[in-house]
Amino acid sequence: MKNHFKCCIVGGGPAGIMLGYIMAKFGVEVVVLEKHNDFFRDFRGDTIHPSTMKILNQLGILDDFLKIPHDNTDKLTAVFGNKEITIADFSRLNILTPYIAFTPQWNFLNFLAEKGNELPNFHLMMDTEAVDLVKENGRITGVKARKPSGELTIYSDFVVGTDGRHSMTRDKAQFKVHDLGSPIDVLWFKIVKTKTNIKHPFINVNNGGLVILIDRNDYFQCGYLLLKGGYQQILEKGLSYFQQEVISIIPELKNEIMQITSMEDVKKLDIKVDRLEQWYTEGLICIGDAAHAMSPIGGVGVNLAIQDAVATANILVPVLRNGVPTLNDLRKIQKRRMYPTKFTQFLQVLIQNKSLQPFLSNKKKQGVPSLFRLFQWFPFLRVFPAKVIGVGIRSEKIELK
Repeated sequence: MKNHFKCCIVGGGPAGIMLGYIMAKFGVEVVVLEKHNDFFRDFRGDTIHPSTMKILNQLGILDDFLKIPHDNTDKLTAVFGNKEITIADFSRLNILTPYIAFTPQWNFLNFLAEKGNELPNFHLMMDTEAVDLVKENGRITGVKARKPSGELTIYSDFVVGTDGRHSMTRDKAQFKVHDLGSPIDVLWFKIVKTKTNIKHPFINVNNGGLVILIDRNDYFQCGYLLLKGGYQQILEKGLSYFQQEVISIIPELKNEIMQITSMEDVKKLDIKVDRLEQWYTEGLICIGDAAHAMSPIGGVGVNLAIQDAVATANILVPVLRNGVPTLNDLRKIQKRRMYPTKFTQFLQVLIQNKSLQPFLSNKKKQGVPSLFRLFQWFPFLRVFPAKVIGVGIRSEKIELK
């Protein structure tokens, strides 16, 4: 088995698979290591944003992607009690695909992997967990990995860490992490639809609580927001208490919610917002969640990861065709992507600390927050959250030939 590649990417999430595909398409031999044997995970974002679809179009694969089962959403709505308000209107954006495509992330990753496997320079190693970095003369030169069949070492001219917020690569490289903190967590669970034609808004706010509903055709993937420390209290009060809490927010789905049979079906996602002070060292850079863990607010984590991948490919592909990246090359990547990272995290921290935390702390507080009333009174304002969510602070494009 071949054990030397131009680039080794650790992690088969959106950033890793997209970066691997772009690199392979433009002439760089790359291997992507994914520790699981498939991409099926519930705790992943389902949103493919307009800026991502722009990239797919530039790569010539958008039409094929749109053949995957998905739902197009041109407006993001929230229900406050019995009042529904549009908070983001993507149809107002002057772009190729003025909507968000909802599809389970495993569909998107399988799609990119299939496209990558059509390229001779693309190699995907599933069920291969990277466990350490190889270092020679002060430079990262490869990755030690573990497969069910045994351990192996993969050498490469360059390594990219795209292995998420619990990144091995950033830990082994001893990168310093700036923790911005988060006062909230999310309880993640699914409720099976009693009727397949049931529809419901994405954001549901009622009786001092908030539930996100992701429609996956025959079931809803649900996110219940709570303050940190609240999960233990729910466990102590039991399943019935949790069911009634969710029912008080979305009473229309009572029958579905009562089908939850155990708290073991409810998983806590520990929300983190952080970023590396420096993303790179000799022979290695981290991008995506490995460089900056995002809050689920706005659902922009996938979008930022894809934009990171494009910016990284634009800078590294020409270099890797003929040599190895210098620290100056890596500095350019971080400099380009740090501004959108900081600004997005600033907005997320502002919302979670100034809006969500006070709201979840005051169960008696009802009604529509004043900020959201503005979207009701002045529809043109809906374009601003649509642009931040759908396009991002700095949208990238393919610059390679």
